[in-house]
Amino acid sequence: MEFSIFRSEKELKSIKKKALKFGAKKAYVLDLKKEFANEYISKAIKANGLYQDTYPLSSALSRYLMAAHAIKIAQTEKAEACAHGSTGKGNSQLRFDLSIISLAPNLKIIAPVREWGMTRDKEIEYAEKNYIPIPVSSKLIYSVDENLWGRGIASGSLEDPSIAAPEEILEWVTLPEKSPDEPAYITLQFYEGIPVAMNGEKMSLEQLILKLNKIAGKNGVGLIDSVEDRIIGLKSRDFYECPAAVTIIEAHKDLEKITSTQHENNFKQIVDDKWAYLTYAGLWYDPLMEALNAFIDTVNKKVTGWVKLKLYKGSLRVVGRFSPYALYDKKMTTYMTGQTFNHGSSAGFIELFGFQTRLAQEIRRRKK
Repeated sequence: MEFSIFRSEKELKSIKKKALKFGAKKAYVLDLKKEFANEYISKAIKANGLYQDTYPLSSALSRYLMAAHAIKIAQTEKAEACAHGSTGKGNSQLRFDLSIISLAPNLKIIAPVREWGMTRDKEIEYAEKNYIPIPVSSKLIYSVDENLWGRGIASGSLEDPSIAAPEEILEWVTLPEKSPDEPAYITLQFYEGIPVAMNGEKMSLEQLILKLNKIAGKNGVGLIDSVEDRIIGLKSRDFYECPAAVTIIEAHKDLEKITSTQHENNFKQIVDDKWAYLTYAGLWYDPLMEALNAFIDTVNKKVTGWVKLKLYKGSLRVVGRFSPYALYDKKMTTYMTGQTFNHGSSAGFIELFGFQTRLAQEIRRRKK
């Protein structure tokens, strides 16, 4: 089974042909970009989904979609098991296993690479020995996982966190020093937390992400070099190209901040962090995730408006925003003539706000 959340129609046909050639009796090849965008990425955008404030969860999100369809196909074919190619070191094994255990506990889980204890070089050796074409070799040993929301690269020289990632691994993002000398400006229109248009052009979320990946990537935006905590206890150095994800999340955070109260913003940071952890850890179907999404959806009901961003040589900066739900009041905030803020109310507020601090210091002075 092959699930495409990025590949072209030509590649899908090639994948199906390859599966049948190497022993599959039946092959399912599905184009799931639209579903991935609308049912998974959309939730990540609303949740500002960044694991450890860095990783946009591109591979993590895809595993739940893949598992859900694998289960459906297994049930259709009356299969007894589901198999996946995850190793015993990574996080995807949790996402696949826990999805299957949660949705179809009757299915047996088969994980050959984990069960055989195969290393990456042994996997490559096995493929080469059996004439199975793969996009890596013993000389180019990087492991690549890509979909609509991002491209992740690991292994090879990246396993040494002290060494800079080589330029040869880049495909989506231009090195900042080689990007255009003139900045690019884009305006993202949001409706209830989801981007629905770019630079005035309405488009589906899938189309917007594909287009933004090219624009932001060309301007050097979206390179992520991260050492992250895997769930099983290991630390892992991973490199990501996520131009659209980084840009959209930055814009969403900004618009959400201006439309939400201080208390909502403070609490949502906690919720977002927990949401990212559950997604990373394979707990997509935990009841807590449902509760978090309910709160996140409620907050995002008013995240409607536009955000203008400047993209320049790897930097990303919000330079303007507007929302009919904005809590920003220019007449109250301005220091110029025409302000409506009552300055006299501040003195009483400050006295009450700092009451316990002042009292604590008075007691400390008495004890000296």
